[in-house]
Amino acid sequence: CPPSGARCSPRRSPATTSRPGRAPRPGPPACPKPSPASSSPAGGITVVTWNVGTAMPPNDVTSLLHLNTGETNDADMIAIGLQEVNSKINKRLKDALFTDQWSELFMDVLSPFHFVLVSTVRMQGVILLVFAKYYHLPFLQDIQTDCTRTGLGGYWGNKGGVSVRLSIFGHMVCFLNCHLPAHLEKAEQRKEDFATILHMQQFEGHVANGILDHDLVFWFGDLNFRIESLDIRFVKYAIDSNILSQLWEKDQLNIAKSTWPVLSGFQEGPLNFPPTFKFDVGTNKYDSSAKKRKPAWTDRILWKIKSPSVGLGAGGRGPSRGVLSVSQLCYCSHMEYTVSDHKPVAAAFAVQFASKTDKPLVEIYVADEWSRPEQAVVRYKMAAGFHRSSWDWIGLYRVGFRHPKDYVSYVWARSEDGERCLEKQLCAQVMFLEEALPKGKGEYILGYYSNTSSSIAGMTEPFQISLPRSEEGSSPTDSSGSSSEEEDDSTLVLLAPKSRSPSPGKMKRHRSRSPSLAKFQGLILRPSSRDRGTSRSPSPQSRRGVPGDIPTIHLPQEELGRCGAKAKEPGWAANTQEGSSFYKTVREQGDPQCISADNTLARADPRNLGLLPTLRLEMIDQALGRRRESGDQGYPCQRMSPTSPPGCSTSPKERSSL
Repeated sequence: CPPSGARCSPRRSPATTSRPGRAPRPGPPACPKPSPASSSPAGGITVVTWNVGTAMPPNDVTSLLHLNTGETNDADMIAIGLQEVNSKINKRLKDALFTDQWSELFMDVLSPFHFVLVSTVRMQGVILLVFAKYYHLPFLQDIQTDCTRTGLGGYWGNKGGVSVRLSIFGHMVCFLNCHLPAHLEKAEQRKEDFATILHMQQFEGHVANGILDHDLVFWFGDLNFRIESLDIRFVKYAIDSNILSQLWEKDQLNIAKSTWPVLSGFQEGPLNFPPTFKFDVGTNKYDSSAKKRKPAWTDRILWKIKSPSVGLGAGGRGPSRGVLSVSQLCYCSHMEYTVSDHKPVAAAFAVQFASKTDKPLVEIYVADEWSRPEQAVVRYKMAAGFHRSSWDWIGLYRVGFRHPKDYVSYVWARSEDGERCLEKQLCAQVMFLEEALPKGKGEYILGYYSNTSSSIAGMTEPFQISLPRSEEGSSPTDSSGSSSEEEDDSTLVLLAPKSRSPSPGKMKRHRSRSPSLAKFQGLILRPSSRDRGTSRSPSPQSRRGVPGDIPTIHLPQEELGRCGAKAKEPGWAANTQEGSSFYKTVREQGDPQCISADNTLARADPRNLGLLPTLRLEMIDQALGRRRESGDQGYPCQRMSPTSPPGCSTSPKERSSL
């Protein structure tokens, strides 16, 4: 199937890791034959929990995530649970438009280490982020999220739980981040809330519908369990004297694990670190306020392995594939972080899988290097039983990308013989347009995104792109010829300096870099011409001008002579034909009219003044009124990106074929 010298999708074991800052080297030039699933593979999983107390993120969280340790047990996946992220109304509005600052921080820190955001879920101030090394993405399937509010009797989300469940190499794993009720006397309320979360959270499919149905569950968060009976002075004495074991037997969670049936089977490592609550913010000193709260291990990480005799294995095809083995390598707090009254807690695990699935659903074949546009050919082969969709696409990513929608370019996986290739297990083929390819040199990765599963189903090893940079045809008002590294972020600087990607929580539907103001009732958001010039549509030829929403400008007859020659210039003609701005040429009595560069109206054009891109907000009733008067039929429905609603297509041809 693959041509000579092509590179195929990687088949790595879960234990395989790559060193930070350096991409894995390509394998042999010819695609290897599928290898049988190896037995007892191991994978590293790191879990972090932190009640951030509405604080701003610190500058660096590398030590918290146990990165750059140089150890052989580096993590393959990282789950991060946050509580009390600032959720005031003004902050929530900003986070609804852009990615929240904490998620941005973790993506910025982890992407150089080849971690990609797999999934995220937020319920007010409770956030869960799950990352994985990019080469594991094809083996992470059936990704679902859920959340349960327990605050104010279930009407408020300041307390409760959020979860991400997924299949990891064929084994069902669930990450559950909880924020339970506070105070010493609320132990029974914590028990009831946890039972409610377990009961309410249900997932779709034929396997692992409930949280405890999964092969492996990680339960963590600000669980708010306290130390009973002991006086605050003795607790502080035990901490200062490093005799923490005398506090363990009075810890409410340790007591509950042996008395509450709902906690049966949950395990936790020894608490060999000082209690993580409550500290004076900015210090390592326990609460010195008038309340003088007793120190406690409120922030915890537990896990549970399902018995192999219970239920079905992953995929619902029979008994469980075998017993998982989990070893906790590290369980510690991080005293160096002082932005909150809680200290973050991290745990590192080595997970021994009984078996694994090591063949991706889609195998991608690509040449070792693209030095000419005609080499941008992608061949892919879909596994039998793969649920193909006409909205699947193949993304081109830079090495170090942050999440599956953080692509440089993409092409629709719509080969004419796609169904036949799937049925007969043949290779389908697509090609990237020259306009969609990045210029210059760099390492890139191709990934097949499945719209059905909302995840990456196939991925290549890194390969080289070495295309010459083109300076021809570029102008200050046209950024389409510039490299993707030089995108205009001036609008983002004004609105949210940290937001350089769409909100991962919304990225299934939204790809635009601009804020989602168009979703507000009564408003229409129209980008400026410069914004449309940087559109990431796979077919730049499909961009069309916006029909007649800007009033016609009529000029005196004496202006016609000066602009007649101007209208004949290729650059002017290109602008009027492609409609790269809201301004357009008007024909009256058969003669083209235009605006001279010396005219006051021309000098007022923001492009000529060098102003920042502008956003036009209009009331819907006003916009519709003008359209009715002018007989305009509205904007064409165009599918500009793979995250656009599937009701629109890229071209009339595609729309007619749907």
